[in-house]
Amino acid sequence: MNDTQSRLRQLPAIDRLLHADSLTALAKTTPHVLLREAAQATLAAAREELRAGGHPDLGIDALARQTALAAAASLLPSLRPVLNASGTLLHTNLGRAPLSKAALAAVAAVGRGYSSLELDLTNGTRGHRDSHVEALLCHLTGAEAATVVNNNAGAVLLALTALAHGREAIVSRGELVEVGGSFRIPEIMASGGVRLVEVGATNKTHPADYAQAIGPETALLLKVHTSNYRIVGFTASVPAAELVELGAAHGLPVLEDLGSGMLLDLTPFGLPQEPTVAATVAAGVDVVTFSGDKLLGGPQAGLIVGKRAAIERLRRHPLMRALRCDKQTLAALEATLRHYLDPLEALREIPTLRMLAATPTELKQRCQRLRRKLAPQIKDRAALTIVPEPATVGGGALPTVELPGFALALQPHAMSVDDLAARLRQRPLPVIGRIRDDRLLLNPRSLFPSEETDLVAALAAALI
Repeated sequence: MNDTQSRLRQLPAIDRLLHADSLTALAKTTPHVLLREAAQATLAAAREELRAGGHPDLGIDALARQTALAAAASLLPSLRPVLNASGTLLHTNLGRAPLSKAALAAVAAVGRGYSSLELDLTNGTRGHRDSHVEALLCHLTGAEAATVVNNNAGAVLLALTALAHGREAIVSRGELVEVGGSFRIPEIMASGGVRLVEVGATNKTHPADYAQAIGPETALLLKVHTSNYRIVGFTASVPAAELVELGAAHGLPVLEDLGSGMLLDLTPFGLPQEPTVAATVAAGVDVVTFSGDKLLGGPQAGLIVGKRAAIERLRRHPLMRALRCDKQTLAALEATLRHYLDPLEALREIPTLRMLAATPTELKQRCQRLRRKLAPQIKDRAALTIVPEPATVGGGALPTVELPGFALALQPHAMSVDDLAARLRQRPLPVIGRIRDDRLLLNPRSLFPSEETDLVAALAAALI
């Protein structure tokens, strides 16, 4: 019998492992099925390591400790909060926009009991769930009517299907964008039964290109704001107002997908000029779609505003029920939109807007504060420096924009930076940073000041 087989025989039976003193105590607070699965996983990992030529500790106490750790991990929610120190504000993998305190309170209020989701409290008859946000959206954008679905891809799909199913929609070749998860505008159009007609070149499209493509099967003119990429140099595109004029001459509605969409002009914060929703509505576009969880700073939702006749067609379409929002989403969206009634309140209360508006001076001061708190905790286990480091907006918004600022850079001495990043991800409250030049960068722009104490504790524990 070789050494590996001999060591495999040393592994305890699962029932013996479960009767170890530490696991017997743990069994009082942990469901038996989870504890047993953790024990099985621990033994399986030890077998695999032995067969690979490793030398794991096969003592019953060591295996029990591993089982206890695995059981504790299994009790943690899979979807849980993380500390975002990556410097990407609308990080798709991390849930995009964090909600304001008012939005969180609204979600809790309607989630803990019953609500007036589809009840008109004035006359006691059945209402529609759009009513909770429609008036706000119309007030903020100047639109005649508005509705909401579960995300912007759904909003585009609904609009295309309701307005152009079985017919053609004309779109510039340079606007055939791909959004998150490899979903592309042509595929969304095909799913809605809409035939795509491409016009123009990748870099230049003119009004005449649309005009020449209009025929008896044309149902819609589609404009897509390239919010997640830029074509620069020798370029030309057709402004929304000109497309509306062309559509009116041929009796065709115009649909514009703004992607991230903005309710406020953010150029005072050094950000580039982007079309606001109100400006697009004012140009006469029949249907405008945009996201709720990007630059708006609210929950995931697809917001649709525009002319009443077009919005009513969308509202009556069977897809509307499949794509509608739940009560928590509507509650968070209503609270977020109310902030925008006072632009100063929006800038103060909506986390995404606060992060966008943070100055490099403020961010450097936060890095200095973090270093002062962390240095006594980690002593000589890592080098701490403050480095210039831009942040990004993320979420497919403002793709060419870098937000100037600073980050705290850690270079551990006794482990690799990859090991440190892995340890931080596996904390009960995970920490997500960014690795560059063999250092872990922690960017405070995407981190709440109230989270700094938790970040310091996580780093101190991970560097032990």
